Amino acid sequence: MSAVPELELIEGFYNQADCRQLLERLLDEQDWPNNRYQVGERWFELPRQQTWHADPGIRYSYSNNLLVARPWTPLLSELRAAIECRLNAKFNAVLVNLYRDGNDYVGWHSDNEREMGDEPLIASLSLGAPRTFAYRHKRSGEQGSTRLNAGTLLTMRPSFQHDWRHSVPPAPEVADPRINLTFRYVLPPPN
Repeated sequence: MSAVPELELIEGFYNQADCRQLLERLLDEQDWPNNRYQVGERWFELPRQQTWHADPGIRYSYSNNLLVARPWTPLLSELRAAIECRLNAKFNAVLVNLYRDGNDYVGWHSDNEREMGDEPLIASLSLGAPRTFAYRHKRSGEQGSTRLNAGTLLTMRPSFQHDWRHSVPPAPEVADPRINLTFRYVLPPPN
């Protein structure tokens, strides 16, 4: 896959038949909100749709925007259990991103918010249309990419967020939807 040891790609975590069924269920069962957010005095619309699900009491924000947590659905709980078992890790939250087609994207970023602690482990499950996962080193500028097919589980080890940025760039030639679920452990707020 890459020379980046902080990334682990598990192809075929779900088979193609399961992927189609999971994608259809998520498209039907998720209540996709209007994804507008505010930075300072300006309002923006995300170039994708997303929902945030977490255990009770878990709070998370990025770009100083607090995400409204929804409860776990039975399907999301099932996916979490399968991924936790495979990785021998615990997750208490998931960000579900819907890329409606290749015009939807996520820009360069690192998932290094303070709520995730010093050692954030992220497990990213892809369903639907294949898309490119691009990454570049924060200091050296080294770049790379990999294709995330339906059923792929990408694990980003803790040091990846410290040293690298990543993105899913636009791909106008892609007409089909993709759902990406990023499972993470968010530190509970102090009492």
